[in-house]
Amino acid sequence: MTGDDVVLLGDKHVGEPYLLGVHVPKDDANYKGPWDCTEFVSWLYYQTFGILYGCDNNQGDPHTYETYSGHWARDAKMLGHIVTVEQAKATPGAAILRFAGSGEVGHIAVSDGNGGTVEAHGKIDGITNSVVDGRRWDMGILVPGVTYKPNPIMPYRPPSITIYRLMYPYMVSTDVGRIQAALKKRGFETDDMNNIFGENTLRAVKLFQDSVGLNPDGEVSALTAAALDIKISG
Repeated sequence: MTGDDVVLLGDKHVGEPYLLGVHVPKDDANYKGPWDCTEFVSWLYYQTFGILYGCDNNQGDPHTYETYSGHWARDAKMLGHIVTVEQAKATPGAAILRFAGSGEVGHIAVSDGNGGTVEAHGKIDGITNSVVDGRRWDMGILVPGVTYKPNPIMPYRPPSITIYRLMYPYMVSTDVGRIQAALKKRGFETDDMNNIFGENTLRAVKLFQDSVGLNPDGEVSALTAAALDIKISG
C-alpha cells in the first residue's frame, strides 16, 4: 500500500455529502458520509494504513476520537514530516493543509500527485476533486510510516488575487468595502462599511458562505468573491 491507495479510496467517495464538524468513526469501512475535511483525510489514512493521525488522541479509540486541522499541524510538527506545497502537489496521497486563522476554519485535501486533489470541500459539492493551484495553503504533510511515490516536482501557482480574511493588524482595502457592500445587499450585516476586515465582517462572510453551500472558512477567495458577484484585485 502506498499514498496512491489513499487517492484511490478517496475517489470512490466523490459525491458523498459534507457537514462541517461531523464526527466520523475511523474504523468504519462502510461509512458513506457526511464528511468533514479533516475527518475525511484521517479516515482515509486509517482505512488504508491503520494509522491514526490528526486526531485529538492518536493512541485512542479510532471509533470515537475526533480530528481538527490544528491537530494535523501539531502532528506534522511533532511527528513529521512537513514538505513544501510543491512537493505535496507532486506526491500522490500527501496531505495539503491550510491553517485555521483567527475565527476561521482550516482546510485539508489529499493530493493526487498531478496537481489535483480529492477532498471534503463544502455543502454544495461534498467530496469532490479539485486543484491545488490558485488556493492558499500553508504546508504539505507526509505521514510517517507511509510509503509515497512522488512524481517530478511541479511549480505551485498561488492565488492571483488577495485573499481577504481576519488578520492582525486588520486588512484594510477598498476591496473589503466591496465585500461589505455585497454582503449587506444579500442581507448579511457587517455592522460597518469601513473597508476594514474585522470580526463583524468575518462573521458575515461565514454566514454568507454557509448559506450558499461554501466551506464557511471566513476567507474571501476567488470562489467566495464569485458567489458575491464581485471582483477583487490582485
